[in-house]
Amino acid sequence: MQITMKTTPTSPEERERILTSPGFGLHRTDHVLQIDYRGDAGWGEAVIKPYGSLSLDPATMGLHYGQLIFEGLKAFVQSDGSVSLFRPAENARRLNESARRLSMPTLDEELFVEAARALVEVELDWVPTGPGQSLYLRPFMFASEAHIGLRVATEYSFLILATPVDPFFSAEVRALSVWIDRDHVRAVRGGTGSVKCAGNYAASMQGKQLANEQGCDEVLWLDAIDRRWIEELGGMNVCFVYGSGDEARLVTPPLDGSILAGITRASLLELGRSRGLTVEEEPIAIDVLFTAMATGEVTEAFACGTATVVAPIGTILCDGVSREISATRPGPVTMGLRAELLAIQTGTSPAFPEWRTRV
Repeated sequence: MQITMKTTPTSPEERERILTSPGFGLHRTDHVLQIDYRGDAGWGEAVIKPYGSLSLDPATMGLHYGQLIFEGLKAFVQSDGSVSLFRPAENARRLNESARRLSMPTLDEELFVEAARALVEVELDWVPTGPGQSLYLRPFMFASEAHIGLRVATEYSFLILATPVDPFFSAEVRALSVWIDRDHVRAVRGGTGSVKCAGNYAASMQGKQLANEQGCDEVLWLDAIDRRWIEELGGMNVCFVYGSGDEARLVTPPLDGSILAGITRASLLELGRSRGLTVEEEPIAIDVLFTAMATGEVTEAFACGTATVVAPIGTILCDGVSREISATRPGPVTMGLRAELLAIQTGTSPAFPEWRTRV
C-alpha cells in the first residue's frame, strides 16, 4: 500500500476544536484512500494520499448512468483506548452485492477491510472520544471512465473518506415522528431497493422533504404495488415492539428484495435473540399496525442504521392523522438494545467480540 502524507496536516489545535463538536459530515480528515480499476488490468495498488478534489472528465460515466455505490461504517475508541471498526467485513460483503447488481467489479473483501483499517490508522488522531462520537467512514465506488453511450463502464474508482461525527440526531435521545408517503415509492421488488446505490437515496429525498413539510423527521415508505406493506425509512430500517416484558416481540419487515439489508438491523436482531426476545421478520400491513397501536399491542418502534444507531419513533402521521406510540419517553426494549449495541461498539461490553476489528 502506497502512503503519501499531507505536508501541512490540520494543526492539533484546529483538530481539537473540530472534535469538540464535529456535527455530522461537516469535516473531513486529512487523507483519503483510493484504488483504481482498469478492465484490462483489474484493481491497482491502494494509495492513501492527502484529501483533495477529484478531477473528473465531464463525460465520466458514473455521472451520467448512475454506476455509483457506497457504504457507511464507523470506528470507535474502545474502553482501553484502542480503536476498532464495527463489522467492516459485512460492509465489504454488501458492497460487492451492490456491485454485482450494477454490473460493477467486485473488490476483494479482505482488501476492503485492510483498506479501512489502514486509513483509520493514518487518521487515529481524528477519532473523537466524546459520548456517542465516532469516526464515520464512507467507502464508495463509481464508474470513472469517460464515455457517452449506455454500456457497462470499463474503469472504476474506489475511495474511502473519513469524517468525525457526533450522534446523527442529537446526544439526547428523543422520539422521532415519521410520515407515511401514500403517493410515491422508493423501490420495488426486482429493482435496486436492496442495493446501496446513490439512486435509491435520490429517490427518497422528495419523501423526506415532504415529511419535513408535514412537521415530521422522516418518511416511512410503503411497498410499490399495494401501498400497504411497511418497508423502511428514507435511510434506515424500522422495527416494532409488540407486548412488553417477557412477552415482548421484536418485529421487522423481511428482506424481500426492496429493503436494504442493514448491518445495524442484523446486529439488533441478533442482540434481541441473545436477550431472549422473540424476533420475527414478517410483513407488516400499515392498517393492521394502526389497529395494534390503538389496542396497545404495539408498545415501541424505532429506526436503525449506521449513522443513527437506534432512534425511537414516537408518532406516525398518515392521511392527516397522527398516531402515537411512545411520544413521551422511549421504551425499555428500544433503549436497552441501543445501550447494548453502543457498549459492544465501544468495547465496554464483552459480547460479540467478533463484531469488532481492531485497528
